[in-house]
Amino acid sequence: MKTIDKRHSGMLIAFLTLLLVIAVVSFIGWIVLKPEPLILQGQAEATEVRVSGKVPGRIEKLMVSEGMSVKKGDTLVLISAPELNAKLMQANSAEDAADAQNQKANKGARAEQIAGAFELWQKAEVGVKLAEKTFSRVQNMFNEGVVPAQKRDEAEANYQAAIATSKAAKSQYDMAINGAEKEDKLAAAALVNRAKGAVSEVESYISETMLVSPINGEISDIFPKQGELVGSGAPIMNIVDLSDTWVVFNIREDLLTNIKIGTELEANIPALGAKNIRLKVNYIKAMASYATFKATKNNGGFDVKTFEVRAKPVTAIEGLRPGMSLMVDYEKLK
Repeated sequence: MKTIDKRHSGMLIAFLTLLLVIAVVSFIGWIVLKPEPLILQGQAEATEVRVSGKVPGRIEKLMVSEGMSVKKGDTLVLISAPELNAKLMQANSAEDAADAQNQKANKGARAEQIAGAFELWQKAEVGVKLAEKTFSRVQNMFNEGVVPAQKRDEAEANYQAAIATSKAAKSQYDMAINGAEKEDKLAAAALVNRAKGAVSEVESYISETMLVSPINGEISDIFPKQGELVGSGAPIMNIVDLSDTWVVFNIREDLLTNIKIGTELEANIPALGAKNIRLKVNYIKAMASYATFKATKNNGGFDVKTFEVRAKPVTAIEGLRPGMSLMVDYEKLK
């Protein structure tokens, strides 16, 4: 009887041991095979402005260094362009010449020229009087039959010629008094304005040799070294605006069910001690075709596109910098 009890007791122990092994194996299998939580990883970005100059030249002096904070209007770099100073001298000389021509047109003829024109007119008037008296004498003699008609006609022609000469001299005198015509004065004034425009253009280029910061921010990159030549439009440095940051996620379209414009996400920042922050989605756009996940089955599968999702912090995050990773637990979005 005792032998039968021992057998039953051994079988029970073996059965319980088997159940315990099965439970342990099942628990280990559940832990091993348990799906990992889906984490969406994004990256912080910020507005970045590239500073470049309009004129080519040599970097004379860098007023800032990488990592330095700057204010809008701060001087960043000085560019040496001596050719612009020569062009400014040429433009100033052209302006002076145009201004002199304009003054000459407005002033009119010199006093000596006016006096000379007046004397020529008076001389012509004397000739008219002499020709008139001569013609009168010849006319009387012609009436008396003393001189032929040829002499009378010659005297009349000289008289008319003297009158025409006097009128021409008078017009020259009037022209000297009146000065240049209205159109000539307008043309001279236009030349002055054109010369001033050329000076202003060169001065605007000279102002571009001292580049200033267009925004408040931090110098992230400086490309040329002091003394190097830079071309027109060549990038000199980058300024990042840390007050305008956002986070970019690349998410498959099958995970966009609970993500819409205006959706708020809870994320943590490992670089800031896993600090939790709130983000608000403000941009969703499909990425290029190279970012598409291809189907793994011929039947029933489809190409899953990747979307770029941007979200801005609900409140300003101190210490958040471009390049930092942010983690979002996808399960919390369901």
